[in-house]
Amino acid sequence: MKKVLVANRGEIALRVIRACREMGLATVAVYSDVDRAALHVSHADEAYRLGPGPATESYLRGDLILDVARRSGADAIHPGYGFLSENADFAESCATAGIMFIGPPASAMRALGSKTKARQAADRAQMPRVPGSVTGLPSVEEAMRVAGEIGYPVMLKAAAGGGGKGMRAVASPADLPAAFTAASSEAERSFGSGEVYLEKLIVEPRHIEIQVMADTHGNCIYLGERECSVQRRHQKVIEEAPSAVVGDDLRRRMGEAAVRLALSCGYVNAGTVEFLVSRDRATDEQSFYFLEMNTRLQVEHPVTEMITGIDLVRMQLRVAMGEPLGIRQQEIQLRGHAVECRIYAEDPGNNFFPSPGLITRLVQPGGPGIREDCGVYAGWTVPLEYDPMLSKLVAYAETREQAIDKMLRALDEYVVGGIKTNISFFRRILSDPDFRAANIHTGYLERLLAGEDTTPVKELSEDVVALAAALLSGSIKTRSTDAIAATESRWAAAGRREGVGA
Repeated sequence: MKKVLVANRGEIALRVIRACREMGLATVAVYSDVDRAALHVSHADEAYRLGPGPATESYLRGDLILDVARRSGADAIHPGYGFLSENADFAESCATAGIMFIGPPASAMRALGSKTKARQAADRAQMPRVPGSVTGLPSVEEAMRVAGEIGYPVMLKAAAGGGGKGMRAVASPADLPAAFTAASSEAERSFGSGEVYLEKLIVEPRHIEIQVMADTHGNCIYLGERECSVQRRHQKVIEEAPSAVVGDDLRRRMGEAAVRLALSCGYVNAGTVEFLVSRDRATDEQSFYFLEMNTRLQVEHPVTEMITGIDLVRMQLRVAMGEPLGIRQQEIQLRGHAVECRIYAEDPGNNFFPSPGLITRLVQPGGPGIREDCGVYAGWTVPLEYDPMLSKLVAYAETREQAIDKMLRALDEYVVGGIKTNISFFRRILSDPDFRAANIHTGYLERLLAGEDTTPVKELSEDVVALAAALLSGSIKTRSTDAIAATESRWAAAGRREGVGA
C-alpha cells in the first residue's frame, strides 16, 4: 500500500488522512461540488471532483470513486463510515479492480450486513440474542404469529438499515398492522428494501457495544466496550468507554462472544458488535443479547482509542497490508474514562431541526484530556446535503466524574457563531443527576426531554458572539477594561451557559 483514496468527507476523512500521513502513505481526497473548500480536500495530497452535491451523485457513486482511484494511482480505498463503508458490492468491485478495500471482505459484510442474516450468524455462533424472527416477515399475518409467540411489546425493524429508520415499537396486537405498513414503507424509502423483522422489545436496556479487530492470520481481539445508551430516536448522542456497569466478567463474556461471531464469518479489520444489556431487578443479574454487527469503523471509535492507547485507524491500515495485529488479548488494558459528544449543526429548541449555513466564528476547546475530531472551520458553510455533524468532542480523565467535568469545561469554551448547535443540549445532559450517577438506558433521553423546559433559549446577537469569541481566544488585547467588562456583562446577562453556541 502506497497511496490511499479516502472515500468520505468531513472529520472522518481528515482523521484517515492524518493517520496515513503518519505512516508515510500518500492520500487522495474526493469531493462533491459543495465540498470543494472542505478541510479534507486541503489536507490530502491530491483531490478529485466526484460530482454534484447530492450523495447519490457523488459519495455514493462507487463507479466514480473507482475511476478516481485508477486515475490517481491509488492502490487502496478507506471508506470511513456511512456512504459506501458497508456496501458489499463496492468492496467486491474494489477487489475485482485490484484495489485494496480497507475493511472486511464482501463475504463477511453479506453475512452480517443484513440484520436478519446477522441474527442467523449469531445463532450459529451460539450467541444469546433478542428473541424474534431470523428472516424477513412476508406479511402482517406472519408478524402477528411471531409476536404472539414471543409476547408483547415487540419491535419491528428494517432488515437492511439502521439509525432508527424502519423501526416501530408495538404494544398490542391492535397496533401491529399499521406499524408493519409504516415500518416497511419507511425501510423501502430509506434503504431500497422494505424487508422487516420482529423481535421482543426489551424495556429500558443499556446499549453496549464491543470493538473487535481481526487480521488475515486468524487473530481476533476485543478492545473493551462502549456505553451508547444515551440515544435520541435510536441515534447515539453521547458515548462513553468503558461502561459504568460492565465489570470484568461481563466484559469477558461479551468480548468472547463478539470474537466468536467475527471468526465464524471470516471477518477481517475493524468491526463493532452491539448488544442490549438488561438487569433482573429481583436477582440483580445482568444478561446480554446480540443486537447487530456494524462492519466498519464506528463514529465513536475515539473513546476506545483513548482508554486503550491504540490507534484504530493505523491498525486498520496495517491489517489491510497483511500485517498481524501485533497484540494479544491479555495485553489489552483499559485505563481511565472517555466521553464523546457529537457536535451537530441543529437546533434543540426547534425539535433538533438541522441548522446549515455559514460558520461566522469558531472557538474550539482544548487543554489536557480534550480531543476534537473536527471537519469545519470559521468561514465554512455547513451544507444541506449531508449529515450535519460538525465534530466529535472527546474528554478523557482518570475517572468518569472527572471526564464529565472536563467535558463540561470544554463545552463552555466551545463557541460556534452563525448557526445553531446542540452544545447547550449536552450541558443539560451532563449536568443531569441521573446521567452523572450512570442511571441511564436507551429510553433515558426521551424521559429527560419530556421533563425539560422546551422554551427556546434567547439567542445572543452576532456582535456579542463575536466579542465573546475574541475574548476566549485572547485576540482582544487593546480594548479598554471598561469595554471588556461591559461585553462580559452583556454576555453573562444573555446566559453564557445556555446561549453561546446554543
